[in-house]
Amino acid sequence: MPRKRTPEDLSVDELRRLLVEKRRRLRSDRLDHFRRTGRVVMLAPDLPPAALEGLRVGPVIDTPEDESPQAPVAPRRRWVDRLLLGIEILAVIGLVFILFNGLGILRDLNREVAAALAQETVTPTPLVTAVVLPSGHTPPDASGNTRPNEAEIPEHLRPIVQSIANLPVPTPGLETAIRIRIPAINVDAPIVQGDGWEQLKKGVGQHIGSANPGQRGNVVLSAHNDIFGEIFRYLDRLQPGDQVILYSQQKQYVYIVTRTEIVEPTRVDVMASTGEPTVTLISCYPYLVDNQRIVVFAKLQNP
Repeated sequence: MPRKRTPEDLSVDELRRLLVEKRRRLRSDRLDHFRRTGRVVMLAPDLPPAALEGLRVGPVIDTPEDESPQAPVAPRRRWVDRLLLGIEILAVIGLVFILFNGLGILRDLNREVAAALAQETVTPTPLVTAVVLPSGHTPPDASGNTRPNEAEIPEHLRPIVQSIANLPVPTPGLETAIRIRIPAINVDAPIVQGDGWEQLKKGVGQHIGSANPGQRGNVVLSAHNDIFGEIFRYLDRLQPGDQVILYSQQKQYVYIVTRTEIVEPTRVDVMASTGEPTVTLISCYPYLVDNQRIVVFAKLQNP
Protein backbone atom coordinates (compact mmCIF):
# COMPACT_ATOMS: atom_id res chain seq x y z
CA MET A 1 0.00 0.00 0.00
CA PRO A 2 1.59 3.27 -1.13
CA ARG A 3 2.42 5.84 1.54
CA LYS A 4 0.22 8.91 1.64
CA ARG A 5 2.19 11.87 0.44
CA THR A 6 2.35 14.99 2.53
CA PRO A 7 2.45 18.53 1.08
CA GLU A 8 6.18 18.61 1.86
CA ASP A 9 6.67 15.73 -0.52
CA LEU A 10 4.97 17.48 -3.45
CA SER A 11 6.65 19.68 -5.98
CA VAL A 12 5.64 23.26 -6.75
CA ASP A 13 3.86 22.23 -9.95
CA GLU A 14 1.95 19.52 -8.17
CA LEU A 15 0.87 21.91 -5.41
CA ARG A 16 -0.25 24.41 -7.99
CA ARG A 17 -2.23 21.77 -9.83
CA LEU A 18 -3.87 20.64 -6.58
CA LEU A 19 -4.78 24.22 -5.70
CA VAL A 20 -6.34 24.81 -9.11
CA GLU A 21 -8.34 21.59 -8.92
CA LYS A 22 -9.53 22.48 -5.43
CA ARG A 23 -10.67 25.89 -6.61
CA ARG A 24 -12.40 24.31 -9.58
CA ARG A 25 -14.28 21.85 -7.36
CA LEU A 26 -15.36 24.67 -5.03
CA ARG A 27 -16.52 26.75 -7.96
CA SER A 28 -18.36 23.79 -9.48
CA ASP A 29 -20.07 23.02 -6.16
CA ARG A 30 -21.12 26.66 -5.79
CA LEU A 31 -22.54 26.80 -9.32
CA ASP A 32 -24.42 23.53 -8.75
CA HIS A 33 -25.93 25.04 -5.64
CA PHE A 34 -26.95 28.21 -7.50
CA ARG A 35 -28.48 26.14 -10.34
CA ARG A 36 -30.51 24.09 -7.89
CA THR A 37 -31.82 27.23 -6.21
CA GLY A 38 -32.56 28.96 -9.52
CA ARG A 39 -30.12 31.81 -8.93
CA VAL A 40 -27.98 31.17 -12.01
CA VAL A 41 -28.43 29.86 -15.53
CA MET A 42 -25.68 27.96 -17.26
CA LEU A 43 -24.81 29.69 -20.52
CA ALA A 44 -21.54 27.94 -21.36
CA PRO A 45 -19.99 24.59 -20.35
CA ASP A 46 -17.25 24.49 -17.82
CA LEU A 47 -13.73 24.56 -19.09
CA PRO A 48 -12.09 21.13 -19.47
CA PRO A 49 -9.47 20.22 -16.93
CA ALA A 50 -6.75 20.54 -19.54
CA ALA A 51 -7.67 24.19 -20.08
CA LEU A 52 -7.16 24.88 -16.39
CA GLU A 53 -3.56 23.61 -16.43
CA GLY A 54 -2.41 26.73 -18.19
CA LEU A 55 -3.80 28.98 -15.52
CA ARG A 56 -1.37 30.69 -13.30
CA VAL A 57 -2.04 32.00 -9.89
CA GLY A 58 -1.19 35.69 -9.66
CA PRO A 59 -2.29 38.81 -7.89
CA VAL A 60 -5.78 40.02 -8.69
CA ILE A 61 -6.03 43.74 -9.56
CA ASP A 62 -9.44 45.33 -8.96
CA THR A 63 -10.37 48.07 -11.38
CA PRO A 64 -12.63 50.77 -9.86
CA GLU A 65 -15.92 51.16 -11.61
CA ASP A 66 -15.49 54.92 -11.96
CA GLU A 67 -12.11 54.40 -13.69
CA SER A 68 -13.42 52.15 -16.43
CA PRO A 69 -12.08 53.14 -19.84
CA GLN A 70 -14.34 55.37 -21.83
CA ALA A 71 -15.11 54.92 -25.45
CA PRO A 72 -13.92 57.80 -27.65
CA VAL A 73 -16.57 60.29 -28.67
CA ALA A 74 -17.38 60.15 -32.35
CA PRO A 75 -16.74 63.39 -34.32
CA ARG A 76 -20.33 63.39 -35.55
CA ARG A 77 -21.62 63.37 -31.98
CA ARG A 78 -19.39 66.33 -31.11
CA TRP A 79 -20.78 68.37 -34.00
CA VAL A 80 -24.36 67.57 -32.95
CA ASP A 81 -23.62 68.74 -29.39
CA ARG A 82 -22.11 71.98 -30.67
CA LEU A 83 -25.11 72.56 -32.93
CA LEU A 84 -27.55 72.06 -30.04
CA LEU A 85 -25.53 74.43 -27.84
CA GLY A 86 -25.63 77.09 -30.56
CA ILE A 87 -29.39 76.66 -30.94
CA GLU A 88 -29.86 77.10 -27.18
CA ILE A 89 -27.75 80.30 -27.17
CA LEU A 90 -29.73 81.73 -30.10
CA ALA A 91 -33.00 80.88 -28.34
CA VAL A 92 -31.92 82.74 -25.18
CA ILE A 93 -30.83 85.78 -27.22
CA GLY A 94 -34.16 85.75 -29.08
CA LEU A 95 -36.10 85.56 -25.81
CA VAL A 96 -34.19 88.54 -24.38
CA PHE A 97 -34.87 90.53 -27.56
CA ILE A 98 -38.59 89.72 -27.40
CA LEU A 99 -38.76 90.84 -23.76
CA PHE A 100 -37.06 94.18 -24.46
CA ASN A 101 -39.18 94.74 -27.56
CA GLY A 102 -42.35 93.96 -25.60
CA LEU A 103 -41.38 96.46 -22.88
CA GLY A 104 -40.85 99.14 -25.51
CA ILE A 105 -44.23 98.43 -27.12
CA LEU A 106 -45.94 98.53 -23.70
CA ARG A 107 -44.29 101.86 -22.88
CA ASP A 108 -45.40 103.38 -26.20
CA LEU A 109 -48.93 102.06 -25.69
CA ASN A 110 -49.15 103.59 -22.20
CA ARG A 111 -47.91 106.92 -23.58
CA GLU A 112 -50.54 106.88 -26.34
CA VAL A 113 -53.33 106.01 -23.88
CA ALA A 114 -52.25 108.80 -21.52
CA ALA A 115 -52.19 111.27 -24.42
CA ALA A 116 -55.67 110.14 -25.51
CA LEU A 117 -57.07 110.54 -21.99
CA ALA A 118 -55.54 113.98 -21.46
CA GLN A 119 -58.07 116.67 -22.29
CA GLU A 120 -57.30 120.32 -22.70
CA THR A 121 -59.20 122.58 -20.32
CA VAL A 122 -61.33 124.93 -22.34
CA THR A 123 -62.85 128.05 -20.77
CA PRO A 124 -66.28 128.82 -22.26
CA THR A 125 -66.42 132.21 -23.97
CA PRO A 126 -69.52 134.25 -23.02
CA LEU A 127 -69.57 135.80 -26.51
CA VAL A 128 -70.51 132.43 -27.92
CA THR A 129 -73.66 132.06 -25.80
CA ALA A 130 -74.64 135.67 -24.99
CA VAL A 131 -76.76 137.59 -27.51
CA VAL A 132 -77.55 140.58 -25.28
CA LEU A 133 -76.28 141.59 -21.87
CA PRO A 134 -78.15 139.99 -18.92
CA SER A 135 -80.72 141.62 -16.57
CA GLY A 136 -82.78 143.18 -19.37
CA HIS A 137 -86.46 143.83 -18.53
CA THR A 138 -89.28 146.24 -19.22
CA PRO A 139 -89.66 149.17 -16.83
CA PRO A 140 -92.05 148.28 -13.96
CA ASP A 141 -95.52 149.80 -14.19
CA ALA A 142 -97.39 151.49 -11.36
CA SER A 143 -98.14 148.10 -9.81
CA GLY A 144 -94.51 146.99 -10.11
CA ASN A 145 -95.23 144.46 -12.86
CA THR A 146 -92.44 143.78 -15.36
CA ARG A 147 -91.16 141.09 -17.72
CA PRO A 148 -88.07 140.22 -19.77
CA ASN A 149 -87.53 142.74 -22.54
CA GLU A 150 -87.62 140.64 -25.71
CA ALA A 151 -87.75 143.75 -27.88
CA GLU A 152 -84.05 144.41 -27.33
CA ILE A 153 -83.20 140.98 -28.79
CA PRO A 154 -82.92 140.83 -32.61
CA GLU A 155 -85.79 138.74 -33.93
CA HIS A 156 -83.53 136.26 -35.77
CA LEU A 157 -81.57 135.63 -32.56
CA ARG A 158 -84.51 134.97 -30.25
CA PRO A 159 -84.47 131.16 -30.79
CA ILE A 160 -80.85 131.16 -29.61
CA VAL A 161 -81.79 133.07 -26.46
CA GLN A 162 -84.58 130.59 -25.75
CA SER A 163 -82.17 127.64 -26.14
CA ILE A 164 -79.65 129.31 -23.82
CA ALA A 165 -82.34 129.79 -21.18
CA ASN A 166 -82.71 125.99 -21.00
CA LEU A 167 -79.04 125.32 -20.22
CA PRO A 168 -78.55 123.40 -16.93
CA VAL A 169 -77.18 125.43 -14.04
CA PRO A 170 -73.85 124.00 -12.80
CA THR A 171 -73.52 122.76 -9.23
CA PRO A 172 -71.58 125.28 -7.08
CA GLY A 173 -68.12 124.18 -5.94
CA LEU A 174 -65.77 125.26 -3.18
CA GLU A 175 -64.28 128.01 -5.41
CA THR A 176 -67.61 129.29 -6.72
CA ALA A 177 -68.69 132.82 -5.74
CA ILE A 178 -71.44 132.76 -3.09
CA ARG A 179 -71.57 136.38 -1.81
CA ILE A 180 -70.80 139.94 -2.91
CA ARG A 181 -70.17 143.08 -0.84
CA ILE A 182 -69.78 146.61 -2.19
CA PRO A 183 -69.24 148.83 0.88
CA ALA A 184 -69.46 152.14 -1.04
CA ILE A 185 -73.13 151.53 -2.01
CA ASN A 186 -74.14 149.23 0.89
CA VAL A 187 -74.53 146.06 -1.21
CA ASP A 188 -74.40 142.71 0.59
CA ALA A 189 -76.14 139.99 -1.39
CA PRO A 190 -75.93 136.29 -2.27
CA ILE A 191 -74.56 135.12 -5.62
CA VAL A 192 -76.34 132.36 -7.56
CA GLN A 193 -75.21 130.46 -10.63
CA GLY A 194 -76.84 131.65 -13.83
CA ASP A 195 -78.17 135.08 -14.84
CA GLY A 196 -81.55 134.18 -16.31
CA TRP A 197 -84.88 135.69 -15.32
CA GLU A 198 -85.51 133.21 -12.52
CA GLN A 199 -81.96 133.32 -11.11
CA LEU A 200 -81.95 137.13 -10.82
CA LYS A 201 -85.05 136.96 -8.64
CA LYS A 202 -82.86 135.33 -5.95
CA GLY A 203 -79.89 137.71 -5.93
CA VAL A 204 -76.82 138.50 -8.02
CA GLY A 205 -76.34 136.06 -10.89
CA GLN A 206 -72.97 134.80 -12.16
CA HIS A 207 -72.83 134.22 -15.90
CA ILE A 208 -72.35 130.53 -16.68
CA GLY A 209 -68.84 129.92 -18.00
CA SER A 210 -67.25 132.98 -16.42
CA ALA A 211 -64.27 132.68 -14.08
CA ASN A 212 -64.40 131.98 -10.36
CA PRO A 213 -63.19 134.60 -7.85
CA GLY A 214 -59.42 135.00 -7.73
CA GLN A 215 -58.88 133.11 -10.97
CA ARG A 216 -57.42 134.57 -14.14
CA GLY A 217 -60.39 135.63 -16.24
CA ASN A 218 -63.58 137.64 -15.96
CA VAL A 219 -66.16 137.10 -13.19
CA VAL A 220 -69.39 138.38 -14.82
CA LEU A 221 -72.09 139.35 -12.29
CA SER A 222 -75.45 141.00 -12.93
CA ALA A 223 -78.51 142.11 -10.92
CA HIS A 224 -81.56 144.30 -11.32
CA ASN A 225 -81.62 147.99 -10.46
CA ASP A 226 -85.33 148.64 -9.93
CA ILE A 227 -86.98 145.25 -9.26
CA PHE A 228 -86.33 142.18 -7.06
CA GLY A 229 -84.55 144.13 -4.33
CA GLU A 230 -82.86 146.76 -6.54
CA ILE A 231 -79.47 145.25 -5.60
CA PHE A 232 -77.49 147.17 -8.25
CA ARG A 233 -79.57 150.39 -7.94
CA TYR A 234 -76.53 152.62 -7.31
CA LEU A 235 -73.82 151.16 -9.53
CA ASP A 236 -73.49 154.59 -11.16
CA ARG A 237 -72.17 155.98 -7.84
CA LEU A 238 -69.09 153.77 -7.81
CA GLN A 239 -65.76 155.51 -8.33
CA PRO A 240 -62.32 154.18 -9.29
CA GLY A 241 -60.67 152.82 -6.16
CA ASP A 242 -63.89 151.53 -4.55
CA GLN A 243 -63.87 147.91 -3.38
CA VAL A 244 -65.89 144.97 -4.70
CA ILE A 245 -65.48 142.01 -2.34
CA LEU A 246 -66.34 138.49 -3.54
CA TYR A 247 -66.58 135.44 -1.27
CA SER A 248 -66.24 131.73 -1.97
CA GLN A 249 -66.59 128.97 0.61
CA GLN A 250 -62.86 129.15 1.23
CA LYS A 251 -61.70 132.74 0.84
CA GLN A 252 -62.58 136.37 0.13
CA TYR A 253 -61.21 138.37 -2.80
CA VAL A 254 -61.00 142.16 -3.02
CA TYR A 255 -61.35 143.83 -6.42
CA ILE A 256 -60.72 147.54 -7.07
CA VAL A 257 -63.03 149.50 -9.41
CA THR A 258 -61.19 150.89 -12.45
CA ARG A 259 -63.93 152.44 -14.64
CA THR A 260 -67.64 152.56 -15.52
CA GLU A 261 -69.32 152.54 -18.95
CA ILE A 262 -72.87 152.99 -20.28
CA VAL A 263 -73.40 150.65 -23.26
CA GLU A 264 -76.10 149.25 -25.50
CA PRO A 265 -77.69 145.87 -24.56
CA THR A 266 -75.89 144.19 -27.48
CA ARG A 267 -72.36 145.07 -26.24
CA VAL A 268 -71.65 141.49 -25.17
CA ASP A 269 -67.92 142.02 -25.67
CA VAL A 270 -67.72 143.42 -22.13
CA MET A 271 -68.32 139.84 -20.91
CA ALA A 272 -65.31 138.45 -22.73
CA SER A 273 -62.64 136.57 -20.80
CA THR A 274 -59.58 138.56 -19.73
CA GLY A 275 -55.94 137.68 -19.24
CA GLU A 276 -55.98 138.79 -15.59
CA PRO A 277 -58.37 138.39 -12.64
CA THR A 278 -61.22 140.87 -13.16
CA VAL A 279 -64.89 141.29 -12.23
CA THR A 280 -67.60 142.92 -14.37
CA LEU A 281 -70.87 144.20 -12.80
CA ILE A 282 -73.86 144.66 -15.13
CA SER A 283 -77.32 146.16 -14.58
CA CYS A 284 -80.06 147.95 -16.54
CA TYR A 285 -79.82 151.72 -16.94
CA PRO A 286 -81.18 154.36 -16.43
CA TYR A 287 -83.36 153.79 -13.40
CA LEU A 288 -86.98 152.93 -14.37
CA VAL A 289 -86.10 153.34 -18.08
CA ASP A 290 -83.89 150.29 -18.61
CA ASN A 291 -83.03 150.69 -22.29
CA GLN A 292 -79.27 150.55 -21.76
CA ARG A 293 -76.74 148.85 -19.48
CA ILE A 294 -74.34 150.17 -16.90
CA VAL A 295 -71.09 148.18 -16.70
CA VAL A 296 -68.56 148.52 -13.88
CA PHE A 297 -65.05 147.03 -14.29
CA ALA A 298 -62.73 146.08 -11.40
CA LYS A 299 -59.35 144.29 -11.05
CA LEU A 300 -58.17 141.96 -8.32
CA GLN A 301 -56.23 143.78 -5.64
CA ASN A 302 -52.62 142.69 -5.32
CA PRO A 303 -52.06 140.72 -2.11
